[in-house]
Amino acid sequence: MAEIVRVADERSDAFYREHARAALKTAWAFTVVWHEQVVDLLALEGERTVGTARLRIAASLGHVERIVVDPHFRRQGIGRALLLELDDIANYYNCHKMTIGVLAGGEAERFFEACGYHREALLPQHDFKLDVAMLRKFLL
Repeated sequence: MAEIVRVADERSDAFYREHARAALKTAWAFTVVWHEQVVDLLALEGERTVGTARLRIAASLGHVERIVVDPHFRRQGIGRALLLELDDIANYYNCHKMTIGVLAGGEAERFFEACGYHREALLPQHDFKLDVAMLRKFLL
C-alpha cells in the first residue's frame, strides 16, 4: 500500500503535469486539451484602483473567481463594466459559459442576476456552512 504524505513543495504539481492528459482522457473518454489561464482586471480612477476582477478559463468555461469594487465607488457601473470585459475575454477564448458561486439570496446574487446570470444549482452549507448559489450565463 502506498504511503500518503502531505507535501509543501512542487512534487504534486510535477506529477500532475506528467499524468494529467492521460487522466483527463480516461475521465472524459476523449483527448482533452486543457489550456487553463487566469486573467486579472483592474478598474482605475486616475491612479487609484477602485475595483478588480479575476477570470479563470479552462475547458471552454469561464469562471469568475472574484469581482470586488471599493465600497465608495459601488453603484456607478464599475462592477458591471468589469463583468462585461470578462465576458468579452471569455468570448475571445471561445468559452460557452460563465459561472460564479455567491452567497445564496444575497446582494451578489441579485447583482449577477441583473447582469444576465441565472441560478444553476444551490449548494447547501457549502462555504462557511452557508448556502452557495452557482450562477451561470451562456455566452454563445
